[in-house]
Amino acid sequence: MRVLLINPYYPISETPSPPLGLAFLAGGLERTGNRVKLLDCVVFPFSRDWLASMLRDFHPELVGATAVTMTVDHALEALESVKALDPSITTVIGGPHATFCATEILQSCDQVDVVVCGEGENTLVALTKALESKASWEGIPGIAFRDGHRIAATASPPLADLDELAPPARHLIPLGRYRALGMPVSMTTSRGCPFKCIFCVGRKMVGARVRYRDPVRVVDEMEDLSTLDFHQINLADDLFTANADHCLAVCNEILNRGLRVKWTSFARVDTVSRQMLDKMRQAGCTTVSFGVESGSPEMLRRIKKGITLEQVVHAMQLCRDCGIDPHASFILGLPGETETTLRQTLAFGERLKAMGVSHGFHILAPFPGTDVRERVDEYDLQILSDDWRRYHANRAIIRTAGVQSETMDAIVIDGERQFDQWLGDIGRIREEGRATAEEIWPLVRLEHTVVIYDMMMKRLIEEKGDWPAEKSDKADAHPIGKLIRRLSGELDHPQARIRAAIEFAAGKRYLTRNTANGRVHWSWVDYL
Repeated sequence: MRVLLINPYYPISETPSPPLGLAFLAGGLERTGNRVKLLDCVVFPFSRDWLASMLRDFHPELVGATAVTMTVDHALEALESVKALDPSITTVIGGPHATFCATEILQSCDQVDVVVCGEGENTLVALTKALESKASWEGIPGIAFRDGHRIAATASPPLADLDELAPPARHLIPLGRYRALGMPVSMTTSRGCPFKCIFCVGRKMVGARVRYRDPVRVVDEMEDLSTLDFHQINLADDLFTANADHCLAVCNEILNRGLRVKWTSFARVDTVSRQMLDKMRQAGCTTVSFGVESGSPEMLRRIKKGITLEQVVHAMQLCRDCGIDPHASFILGLPGETETTLRQTLAFGERLKAMGVSHGFHILAPFPGTDVRERVDEYDLQILSDDWRRYHANRAIIRTAGVQSETMDAIVIDGERQFDQWLGDIGRIREEGRATAEEIWPLVRLEHTVVIYDMMMKRLIEEKGDWPAEKSDKADAHPIGKLIRRLSGELDHPQARIRAAIEFAAGKRYLTRNTANGRVHWSWVDYL
């Protein structure tokens, strides 16, 4: 069967990485004999013409889209276009949002035929087999669909043995574009989370029991990724440090192979030790992100976080002592938030900052499936919007009796202002020649990202990067000057910044030039 998978639009400000979930789905489909293509609307601008061309050339019989809450509208719009172009195609949507809103989606969205609930690798394969054999959908575990005038739902499938899953089919993803944008590449070593935070949907999505991959297979994959020239690998486990033996086994396997790779992970402050962090640093870990959530002990108890501020300080100091950069994230607007608890959180953030710990603020987004949304009437919380595109956690869509949304917005906006000021300071240091290339690289990479992303989403290389070859083109082995002139009028950036971004991309061979048949042709290296 021919299957098209769609990665819906996701803003570059959210630092997207190559879609790992879709790569796992594609791997399972290919292993069972299906032909798969992937349409990535994060690094290509979506258009109905582009979709129509894909449908015409590939003739998919099944089209599936994934979605988190913030991207579900984009996913549904893409599936609506699929049905408008070819109503015979079976359409499916999956991901966290669809899992917990399956009934609502099927009741209101005619463009969706099937919702995959929970982990989708085995379910999607079962769906393709049922479609090929024209078997009843009732026997497919983990789906919801229309059955006449009712919504039918089947029992959830057993949770997958992670070592039995097919490897992620990353060859279908335009990895080159993510690499050119300076995005990290992600992988996982486990699934599941045993903790019960009221704002998180992960436990319900992939289970409370943590399932681990064989450390040898983990490092096999990490070794493969290390050859692709990404600046960083993100271990996207909900909690990489949930089991010390597993964490240490992965690190020891990296060290035994002499593999040199930079990676990051997520942890809880009550699951790390000096021995663990020191081993992680030796194995290449540069940053560990901790969800601290609040600087108020009362709030931490209310959200069932299960940690103390003393544990937070201890974990952060351990990271600093071991040479790992710790990052703390806070969530504003949790149930019962008051002006007093906000002040406690801000003060605690400053305390961590004085220790050399970076931190950031988000605002509670009550995602479908979370305890905080399902029991909102029991909490001191008012949801202000069900506009899913606003569920990015950077502006308030909730308020409590003690805190207005504008107050929380002001805190996040001030954090953004401080970040912009930091960038400005780096810029001045660069202009004054008082910094090394390594010190200013975060700013330079961000500048490149913004320019390159604009070029990609405006299709400027595709539309302006081809012209009849002239003598000057043939004589110049690297004629970026003409390319810069052709693009400058299309981009709202200083010409020096455009030149720097193009020189960087061309120098790294993320952007390549070919002269053939009397023409000069520039193109992104999409697939690695």
